[in-house]
Amino acid sequence: MKIKKANAGALTNFEVLDFLRSRGAAKDPTRVIAPLAPSEFKVYDYLVESAACNQTREHINEFLKQCQKYDLAKAEILNIINVRPSSPVEIDPIIEECEKRIGDGIEELIELVETVLPAPPTQPNTEDEVVADDEGIINGEQPPTATEEMEKEN
Repeated sequence: MKIKKANAGALTNFEVLDFLRSRGAAKDPTRVIAPLAPSEFKVYDYLVESAACNQTREHINEFLKQCQKYDLAKAEILNIINVRPSSPVEIDPIIEECEKRIGDGIEELIELVETVLPAPPTQPNTEDEVVADDEGIINGEQPPTATEEMEKEN
């Protein structure tokens, strides 16, 4: 492998996960065949449980396009993509002087994050959730279909 541009910038968790998948991390359940170090497998294990596992380049590009009006720093955008905050409490430490800079637009930014960036995988059987049969009914409600999710995004 040739390094074309050393330290070209920070990477999103999605980009790191995509790189590890391209090196064979997802295809080697024995963790012997793929040319990865044990630490790389640990990073892979962490990232497949994070929001990065459901993201695509299209999601990230769409978010970058739509969040330009907030005048966020590159590091703030990177952290929002990686963390995928879903409440003002989660977004406040990411954006410096959040109240001053964004003000009432915080809720709008959170809504943008929730509609453009896909949710992280859910952890089954938490205290709040009651999982019923194999139909995927949680707390008595049917989860939205893929079509309903796409309609939300538009």
